[in-house]
Amino acid sequence: MVAPIGQAAPPVAPSDALARGRSRAALIPDLLVDARRIVNTVIAGWHGRRKRGIGENFWQFRPYVEGEAMSRIDWRRSARDDQHIFVRDREWEAAHTVWLWADPSPSMLYRSANTQVSKDSRALVLVLALAELLSRSGERIAWPGLSDPFVARNGAERLASGLLQAKTVPDRPELAAIRRFSDIVIASDFLDPVEETMAWLDVLARHGVRAHLIEIADPAEESFPYAGRTEFRDPETGEKLTAGRAETLAEDYRKAYLARREALAAWCKRLSWSYTVNHTDRLASEALVQVHLALSAAFARTAGGPR
Repeated sequence: MVAPIGQAAPPVAPSDALARGRSRAALIPDLLVDARRIVNTVIAGWHGRRKRGIGENFWQFRPYVEGEAMSRIDWRRSARDDQHIFVRDREWEAAHTVWLWADPSPSMLYRSANTQVSKDSRALVLVLALAELLSRSGERIAWPGLSDPFVARNGAERLASGLLQAKTVPDRPELAAIRRFSDIVIASDFLDPVEETMAWLDVLARHGVRAHLIEIADPAEESFPYAGRTEFRDPETGEKLTAGRAETLAEDYRKAYLARREALAAWCKRLSWSYTVNHTDRLASEALVQVHLALSAAFARTAGGPR
């Protein structure tokens, strides 16, 4: 008998999902603290996306161009220059809408002996950290089925409060209401068959929504460090598989595991979506920075368009 590689909460029947939700909710206050701590480590790199447009804040002076409205001329600044007339530009302040979702399904409860956090905890921390960053930047955020898009400096706290009060959180989000020019960040292990994952995310592609997928991976799930007689249990269904010599499955398993990831990443690339992998034995801030860069690039591509 060997020591277990990892552990997970026992599977629950659909009728007991409320108990699983309550257990998850109990972690949220501490995860919100972790999220804010992570944000403070990367906040210096989170810069506003400034663009000329309609707003209240001054951005810059620039030379007047023939044909522009005379009302835009700053006569005081122009009086200090003998050769140019200057226009006062204001900063573009239109907010983007970013939907956030962390997978609450039973498979996310797994945690191996090589890491301190479960996949579920890591997914929630990343989503709450993004909520904090986006809120500080003045963007609209929302959780499918939990809230409508809103702008608030305490956005992460509001989402956390909503999760605490929610009676149930479905294993998959309601995506049909998310519209074109929005972004959605989805944190999950994406262990379902690739075709199944593509099928439930296809509504986003058809509606012109940009998606940013964060695959949360436990190191043991990727490396398959099992040997000898081993019993495997599906956390979603409870089905069991007993292998007499688990090590003989390792090579085929790793190929299938990585092939699933590569297929999803390639699909996302074709759709101009982003795909980020975060291992639970690595820093959450690594994924946060990558997703921030992907969101910034997406915002830049639609600057000036509808929100």
